[in-house]
Amino acid sequence: MIEAVYKAMRDGKNGYAPSSGIKPALDAIRGEAARKGISTVQDVFVTTGVSETVDLCLTALLNPGDDLLTPCPDYPLYSAVLAKLGIGLNAYYLNEEDGWQPDLDDIKRKITPRTRGIVLINPNNPTGSVCSRATLEQIAELARRHNLVVFADEIYDKLILEDDEHIAMASVAPDVPVVTFGGLSKNYLAPGWRIGWGIVSGDPAVVKQYDEGIQRLLRSRLCANHPEQYAIKPALEGPQDHLPEVRKKLRSRRDLTVQWCNSTPRVSCVSPRGAFYAYPRIDIPERDDVFVKELILQKHVMVVHGSGFGQKPGTKHFRIVFLPDEKTLSIAYEAIAEFIGSRYR
Repeated sequence: MIEAVYKAMRDGKNGYAPSSGIKPALDAIRGEAARKGISTVQDVFVTTGVSETVDLCLTALLNPGDDLLTPCPDYPLYSAVLAKLGIGLNAYYLNEEDGWQPDLDDIKRKITPRTRGIVLINPNNPTGSVCSRATLEQIAELARRHNLVVFADEIYDKLILEDDEHIAMASVAPDVPVVTFGGLSKNYLAPGWRIGWGIVSGDPAVVKQYDEGIQRLLRSRLCANHPEQYAIKPALEGPQDHLPEVRKKLRSRRDLTVQWCNSTPRVSCVSPRGAFYAYPRIDIPERDDVFVKELILQKHVMVVHGSGFGQKPGTKHFRIVFLPDEKTLSIAYEAIAEFIGSRYR
């Protein structure tokens, strides 16, 4: 990847690129879509990270008065973009008692005549949950029935910590309008390169006008980083031998994290099945943001408060990123346990 970008720079690929992306990158993304089982691809495009993909795709779809179903808990980018657009939040719960799977009954209750789409983060940030095929099929059926666009955020799709394969939403719903989000940040360990992409699939008659709106927004911001786009082809088509080692390390750190959570008083955790996050529940008599702030001040350990991602009323959580090595994690977990033991006697 580095050599491809370096060569592009040396070869003078430093001007503007086509707004949707360079052809080698787009061809590689189409190949990746095929490997994911997405059979009805209508368009692909490159963006400045998946954050821009989200922004463009939501902006192209939503008008004042519309709403979009987003998971709770979720990655806060979605609520931030909706706030920028003046769109109210319509959050559906993930069920902690069911491995953080989407609560289908809650989704059904929250669909309104102005609901235009649903966001599915799979694997999920912050919980690390991975949707089952049955869940995906039922969400697809709701999307068909209510004419919804599905935004399938699959940026962690190669970081599955169990033996089962990731299932792409668009592969189980080839007729449904789906925009699949991917990028180099997580699977290819290059978040600072800011390279993401979108894959538009579904019935061409249904997605054509919406995709034209996306293309207009892509043209309005000129292009994503030109030389960095040359990393996409070697990333997707080159050796993938780093991934087994990454998953092995993450699996070990996940197991350590879950064991600590479920053996520590006041803490419990559903075992994450993908990505590198855990979302433990904590039983304390004060707000989780207070817990996080005091933990930083007293123990110099940083986690993120669950109220920043969303959670059911009456519950409190915090997010752990278990990327550090086992020794570092163990030191941090010992400090958190000491903090909990002394503060909540």
